[in-house]
Amino acid sequence: MDFSLSMEQEILRNSVRQFAEKEIKPVARELDEKEEFSYETMRKMGEIGLFGMFVSEKYGGQGMDYVSYIIATEEIARVDGSHAATVAAGNSLGIGPVYYFGNEEQKRKYLPKLCTGEALWGFGLTEPNAGSDAGNTQTTAFLDGDEWVINGSKIFITNASTSITSGVTALCRTGTREDGRHELSCILIEAGTPGLEAREMHGKLMWRGSNTSMLFFEDCRVPKENMLGPRGHGFHQMMQTLDGGRLSIGSMGLGGAQGCYDLALKYGRERVQFGKPIGTFQVNAFKLADMAMEIECARLILYKACWLRDNNKPFSKEAAMAKLYCSEVMYRCANHAVQLHGGYGLMKEYDVERFYRDQKLLEIGEGTSEVQRIVISRLIGAL
Repeated sequence: MDFSLSMEQEILRNSVRQFAEKEIKPVARELDEKEEFSYETMRKMGEIGLFGMFVSEKYGGQGMDYVSYIIATEEIARVDGSHAATVAAGNSLGIGPVYYFGNEEQKRKYLPKLCTGEALWGFGLTEPNAGSDAGNTQTTAFLDGDEWVINGSKIFITNASTSITSGVTALCRTGTREDGRHELSCILIEAGTPGLEAREMHGKLMWRGSNTSMLFFEDCRVPKENMLGPRGHGFHQMMQTLDGGRLSIGSMGLGGAQGCYDLALKYGRERVQFGKPIGTFQVNAFKLADMAMEIECARLILYKACWLRDNNKPFSKEAAMAKLYCSEVMYRCANHAVQLHGGYGLMKEYDVERFYRDQKLLEIGEGTSEVQRIVISRLIGAL
């Protein structure tokens, strides 16, 4: 068994870490405070190749393995959750469905700009009344001649209302199956299409520097050729996309946990009470030891899941485990880090406060922790 990374992966980690420290860390706090999406750092992330990392060079991607993509996302999350969310959603949820399920024409039309970061694409799954129950999608689409007519809404969609968003993939009810259940299909809808309104959401607890949107479709017409893959395959496509997305969320949890640990360790060495650095007190040293141990375990399970994916082996169970464990490890690390900082950990001038807030979505997005436990229970044959 070889747990070492390749030289290329080590170089990638170091270069992304340096980029995050130099370009993102100095502006992260201000962007969070203003609840502002940064087109400048978005452009820079595109320039260093953080989009389309697992996409073939044929379509403008980097042609890397999934482990490399996860390492890059992890290093961005180590500094800021908002920028990591932009990268994770841009790759796994925006690019992923088009790359894996699109036809040749769709791939050549949309992927090149998405892979350079010149454009973003949304993943329209969640609705006001269809969160964990994604099969209860209310958005409808019916064929009128050579066009799909779409009506409905989506909510909490990342990257869907920026000025560089070029479109969204929307899960729609396109009919009724023989068993009486909804026929669900994915349809590509370009930004600027009449009847599509993308509205940015504000007042968020976390990821305040990322773009989160509500989408409204009112007699929105798109060509029938905008169907993504075969009709009626939408739910399967979305679930398969979420398997990859869970690895992205896992990497955000892992990176965020590492960021919390780094901040706590540094503060523990600098803060002196009773004549000693507080990190030398056993009660705090044990917190740091627990954080280091859990981060190591989280990295192992996440990288294993990515290795399985890269080697074309089943990875759904491991993806759910990695997403669940990494997100909850970040919760524990953020909690320990704030506790170790004491009152200063509650102040916005200390980055650990932002990490504490950003963590919460990891237990909710891409399937809640409760849903992950259901998925795992089914895959081990318990349900």
